[in-house]
Amino acid sequence: MADSPPARVAGADDLDAVAETLALAFRADPVWGWAFPDPDRGLDQLRAVWRFFVSSALDSGWVWLTQGCTAAAVWIPPDRDELRPEEEEPLRRLLEAQLGDGAARVLDTQERFDAAHPHDEAHYYLTMLGTHPDHRGHGVGMALLAETLDRIDAEGAPAFLESTNPANEHRYEGVGFRRHGAFELGEGGPTVTQMWRDPR
Repeated sequence: MADSPPARVAGADDLDAVAETLALAFRADPVWGWAFPDPDRGLDQLRAVWRFFVSSALDSGWVWLTQGCTAAAVWIPPDRDELRPEEEEPLRRLLEAQLGDGAARVLDTQERFDAAHPHDEAHYYLTMLGTHPDHRGHGVGMALLAETLDRIDAEGAPAFLESTNPANEHRYEGVGFRRHGAFELGEGGPTVTQMWRDPR
């Protein structure tokens, strides 16, 4: 987005805004809309679960947002995991409280993501990138991605993401990602494409 202010690292005061932007961005996503299918409660469920993940990642210094939180990105740096071991049980309890029997689908989805994740080379992991629906189509999400990738390139580090929406894959390829594999979700669910980017 031309002449947009630079992105900044999110702090604790930004938690709710980041979770809101990401929940709205992923509500119609092919994977996460399938995992949270309730037409009435799905958005609130996503808000609660995404808030958990964003809260976990905040202290890494790699949760980024644009001015007004029109877009947000959650990166996991090479020296840490997406969740700490002690967070796994609270996540399970949160999912069960939010989704009841539907928690099993989300937990299985998370396990499939974890099992397919590459571990042979240290990398930055883009767990979430989303643009608020009111600001789609103006390039804010891709501008945020490009800015964070510049910082990762400065460290000489590779980057990895899972594309849960095929419509976005050409955008990722445009900033240097290439297809790195794919895996299927349970219950006849969607396919997730893995993408890798060597540093520039």
